[in-house]
Amino acid sequence: MRLGAFFFEILPLVGFFIAFHYLGLLPAAAISVGLGLLVLLIARFRDQRFAKFPLFSLIISALFTLAALLFDAAVFVKIQPTLFNGAFAAILFLGLSRGRAVMREFFGDQFDLTESTWHQLSFRWACFFLVLAVANELAWRLLDEADWVAYKTFVAAPASMIFMLLQLPLTLRGQRDIKQFLNRE
Repeated sequence: MRLGAFFFEILPLVGFFIAFHYLGLLPAAAISVGLGLLVLLIARFRDQRFAKFPLFSLIISALFTLAALLFDAAVFVKIQPTLFNGAFAAILFLGLSRGRAVMREFFGDQFDLTESTWHQLSFRWACFFLVLAVANELAWRLLDEADWVAYKTFVAAPASMIFMLLQLPLTLRGQRDIKQFLNRE
């Protein structure tokens, strides 16, 4: 991943954080969804396809933000990470219990991994999503709104990036064709 692409993809989070401090939580959530749509459309134009996981994530975020705006209830914005991460953990664990590596459904277009690697990644991400769900639930209930936004921006998001980077060795080892992976841009 190029550095410019990384900064572009965190634009919705940066927009959320800045907008929160100037406009409040609900406008910040709406701005974040708008920026997420922009990032998704530009990625679609660049890659000639929609990446499944970002699309799924944006739809869920948009639905919770819409509910928050319609009902003027910030709780929808705050519980969205809990429900999203918890549901995704449950989906991954359920898939594994049935012998399916659901991570392949979302990322199979980007990576050509062995079956064992898909199962290991699905298990690791299921555990991580479960931890994120519990952590968010505790954070939004125990912290004030500004501290919850700081948690989401400076703890949960970096933790996700670090966790993703920690999965890179397994992903590289699990490539069916390592040369193909290294030549992708």
